[in-house]
Amino acid sequence: MKFSVFQVSRKGGREKNEDRMGYSYTRGSGIFILADGMGGHPEGEVAAQLALQAISAMFQKEARPEVPDVNVFLEAALMAAHRQILRYAIEKGMLDTPRTTIVAAVVQAGAVSWIHCGDSRLYLVRQGELLARTRDHSFIEQHQSTGSTAKLPDRFNRNVLFTCLGSPTKPVFDLTGPVVLQQGDKVMLCSDGLWGTLNDADITYDLSHKPVGEAVPDLVEKALRKAGDSSDNVTMIALEWETPEGFETTRGSISTDTISDGVFASTVQAGWLDSGMEDLDDAAIERSIAEINEAIRRSAAKKG
Repeated sequence: MKFSVFQVSRKGGREKNEDRMGYSYTRGSGIFILADGMGGHPEGEVAAQLALQAISAMFQKEARPEVPDVNVFLEAALMAAHRQILRYAIEKGMLDTPRTTIVAAVVQAGAVSWIHCGDSRLYLVRQGELLARTRDHSFIEQHQSTGSTAKLPDRFNRNVLFTCLGSPTKPVFDLTGPVVLQQGDKVMLCSDGLWGTLNDADITYDLSHKPVGEAVPDLVEKALRKAGDSSDNVTMIALEWETPEGFETTRGSISTDTISDGVFASTVQAGWLDSGMEDLDDAAIERSIAEINEAIRRSAAKKG
């Protein structure tokens, strides 16, 4: 495989950066992941980090050097990340669970497949056109996709999601691919701090007319400037497939042709956090979720 990759994450106007991103690859397969820890719930940055670690750990286990079934892997990895966040909350005795969005893409055998939960997005750009984009698991995007003519309230919050990782309910997700890649295709993952400020046309233009090593920092900087002091965390990772001429000198260029089959490279911190919780079975998790929900209900009743 030959590709160029570049990533940037900026805190913006927030107290801390709850976004996380990274990528891992072997000789025959690569995974690119981005998570946006959710505000309004505790330790969003922990949820995002746990999600990246869980998915990267599964990739390292399965990609030898390729993942046997990419779509099966992506679904299993997403659910493993979800369960790992719940395990963390249970071990810490938390009344509310850390939560995060997730988007992950696997590039293998000249094609890309992706999965997402929440409103972190993937864009696929080809020859100056937006070939594909994920649809947010938000009430406003759901409303728009149904073609409803009903008017939404003036102050409707576009950030209200109906699913995420770490919620006591089973996550809803969309799985797409494989899509065969062509030379020069750009695959970009980003948090809502980017797409919430810049429209799809602006994003597509920059990705189309610049190498990813320039497009990524430029788009992030544009989003920060446009949002000003109220900017959300802005995080973006993008790759260009089979970078054309001048590959060896292209910023962020990677070739896996000389990597041995057993070698694994990653920008994601290795291992599971609190790995002693890995043996907790699904039945125990479900019981603990019920206890968390009951504690939340009692707390709400007292406040009422």
